[in-house]
Amino acid sequence: MEEEQVCQELVLNNIISKINEISLITGFRPSVKKEYCNLARRLKLLIPMFEEIKEIDHQPLSNDAVSSLVDFNHSLALALDLLRFGSLGSKIYLALEREQVMAKFSEITSNLEQALDGISYQDLDISDEVKEQVELVITQFRRAKGRVDVLDAGLHDDLLSLDESSDATIDPSLLKRVSEKLQLLKLDDLTQESVALTDLIAPTGGDPDEKIEKMCNLLKKVKDFAQTENPNMESSSKEKNPSLDCCGLTPADGSPNSLAIPDDFRCPISLEIMKDPVIVSTGQTYERSCIEKWIKSGHNTCPKTQQTLLNSSLTPNYVLRSLISQWCEANGVEPPKRPGLSPPSKHTSASSATEHSKIEELLRKLHSGNPEDQRSAAGEIRLLAKRNADNRVAIAEAGAIPLLVHLLSIPDSRTQEHAVTALLNLSICDDNKGSIINSGAVPGIVHVLKKGSMEARENAAATLFSLSVVDENKVTIGSSGAIPPLVMLLSEGNQRGKKDAATALFNLCIYQGNKGKAIRAGIVPILIRLLMEPGGGMLDEALAILAILSSHPEGKAAIGSADALPVLVDVIGNGSPRNKENACAVLVHLCSGDNSYFVAAQDLGVTGYLQEMAQNGTERGKRKAQQLLERISLYNELQASMPVKGEGPEGHEPTVAEG
Repeated sequence: MEEEQVCQELVLNNIISKINEISLITGFRPSVKKEYCNLARRLKLLIPMFEEIKEIDHQPLSNDAVSSLVDFNHSLALALDLLRFGSLGSKIYLALEREQVMAKFSEITSNLEQALDGISYQDLDISDEVKEQVELVITQFRRAKGRVDVLDAGLHDDLLSLDESSDATIDPSLLKRVSEKLQLLKLDDLTQESVALTDLIAPTGGDPDEKIEKMCNLLKKVKDFAQTENPNMESSSKEKNPSLDCCGLTPADGSPNSLAIPDDFRCPISLEIMKDPVIVSTGQTYERSCIEKWIKSGHNTCPKTQQTLLNSSLTPNYVLRSLISQWCEANGVEPPKRPGLSPPSKHTSASSATEHSKIEELLRKLHSGNPEDQRSAAGEIRLLAKRNADNRVAIAEAGAIPLLVHLLSIPDSRTQEHAVTALLNLSICDDNKGSIINSGAVPGIVHVLKKGSMEARENAAATLFSLSVVDENKVTIGSSGAIPPLVMLLSEGNQRGKKDAATALFNLCIYQGNKGKAIRAGIVPILIRLLMEPGGGMLDEALAILAILSSHPEGKAAIGSADALPVLVDVIGNGSPRNKENACAVLVHLCSGDNSYFVAAQDLGVTGYLQEMAQNGTERGKRKAQQLLERISLYNELQASMPVKGEGPEGHEPTVAEG
């Protein structure tokens, strides 16, 4: 039985991870945008169900349900690959192979629907709200069967016609129509398409088949047309480019030339035009020698995106190399020679030379192992990082983040405080958030949250809030044991500590899997206490968190047992507009399936408050108030229709349906 439970949990974790990854995919190609967006949206709606299934300890799934979960996980993996290609894949390929693409899409969605239906979610102890949501998704899957929109057949025919035309006989209007439909009008778009086609070439070992050659030929024709229509075509970046000379290029006629080089032809590391462009696992392109030096120096992330490199393989970007050569030829510039590359120019932030020198000195102190030097250096980095955005970039680029993470676990409380506050200030820069997470900072931050001084604990909570802005970080932080010490800080901290803890908890509990952790950590009684503290200043935060937690079965039960109804009704009557709607949202969940709350709430005078709110509240507040009024009215009608005591079956109590 334990092995089955472990298997079930592993499958559920895999499913949740894949759906979270799918939710981050954006920018689907025009030819598949509608269908793929709908599929991604429907899958995202299923996360609450899988999260609640994970938390059911007393009701193991049947063998058939587990088998359906495994099938769903398999189909989900295929859907993930499909959606990734729909976002990053070749636009030309998706248009030319439209029938195969849509056939694969239909097959995968059908398999997902069948597996989902086999889970028997209606028999599980999950919230009614989630069951309704899953039913909606299954209904949408069924309605979508056989209703996949026919892709633009005209575009497909245009591409075939374009492929068959010689350069001398191509109709310009045909080229314009194809370029517009494929959205291949700018250099950025053309470069991305070349990368996508290169990804199709890579598995062939550099020997593409006839289909891929046809697509490369089509791209060349579209690119030539775009350059003819716009001879000064550049990438979207508006920054001034350095001259040709500094990139090792010479005009073919030897004359001075101030021609601007397209940014997409430059290596992001050296900023020089690429001579041997290669693609890394994240899809970014770099000059081979530059990225090889980066990897050999111990880095395992993509310099441009900061994503972890899945492997160190480098795929030649033949299409981009061809585009660079053609651009050089068209502009009278000698193409860059391979091999050979001048040393890359060091990338620097906009911080002053003095500040760079200061940062380097501070890093030497952090390295020193001397506790006094480490404490003072961490304190100064904390202040530098607070000063401006350029310093935050420069400090991270210099390699300070791993050193600061190391200081989180040392015994000196003042050093801990400086280190965690420095990380907080650095995390303001979005690019640094990933670096902080990848440096393994979360366990150290949680340690400070548990053991540090009050100011250090406050700043640790604020750091977790800052990092949790990125959705995938919510999972990492929640699974690291951060929620119980945040709940403790919410309970025993000073006003600032409570605020920092509350904002972090609110953000973390947006993720369904963290709700149960917060509830089991005892957050609900603390929130109710904060609601009842006169002049406590935590009413807004407490109600916002309760509104999120009330949709969770354990949250609903905990709120109900905490005797929260009187204060909720009081807020509905006398609170701010936002607090009224949050209190009303909590009451909606409390009353679902438990008629005793209808009676108690009416006795406290909630009906008049709801009528006022339904007329003059916020849009969300009006909806919630109207929903409650309808349920109360239905309950009262059922009560009135019941036989008087002694005239009908004993113990019969009407139940209001959840609507």
